[in-house]
Amino acid sequence: MVDRDNKSWMEELQTPGENREAALQDLHDTLLRVLPRALTRWLSPTDPALDSLVEDVAQETLLRVLDKLDTFEGRSQFTTWVYKIAVRIALSELRRERWKDVSLDEMTEMVGSSSERGIGSDPDSEPESMAEKSDTMMRIARIMSEELTDRQQMALTAVGVKGVPIEEMAQRMGTNRNALYKLMHDARLRLKKRLEKEGLPIHELLEMFSK
Repeated sequence: MVDRDNKSWMEELQTPGENREAALQDLHDTLLRVLPRALTRWLSPTDPALDSLVEDVAQETLLRVLDKLDTFEGRSQFTTWVYKIAVRIALSELRRERWKDVSLDEMTEMVGSSSERGIGSDPDSEPESMAEKSDTMMRIARIMSEELTDRQQMALTAVGVKGVPIEEMAQRMGTNRNALYKLMHDARLRLKKRLEKEGLPIHELLEMFSK
């Protein structure tokens, strides 16, 4: 691999030709070398899915890097910036895989979902605290059913409470990422107004539905 500084990476990748192809190959080889070690935090080194995931992530990362070159500000090493993009892509793929065989009904079921993303699920909580959190979640579920459309409830519960990747939920709902963001934004505004009326802690509760 050629030793390049940030300026060299940018110049070679921005200009079609042999130099760009060589730079892309070096980035690809680097990702194949470092990603397996990084992903063992979430996958066993012996998992048969690891190799194919690494290759898919490497390919997608190269495309993403070329598309986002103009956003690189040079505050870190170029390869560090690329590595962070790759890890984000890998984690997104792992999250999608987790939800692949989960039904839409399970994704959007509010009852019992407070255990997702740590909401009301602290095993060391006192019984009184757990009961209070459970009661709060029931109140939120009631408010959502009264204030939000079915699609808004589905989106906030799945993405905000249960942590379903927004791309996965958009596909399940037959829409796209931007439209789903807009749907959730409007839903949060409606929730905020109602929570203010109910005298509930707005910031803390809306944090449950941030994404």
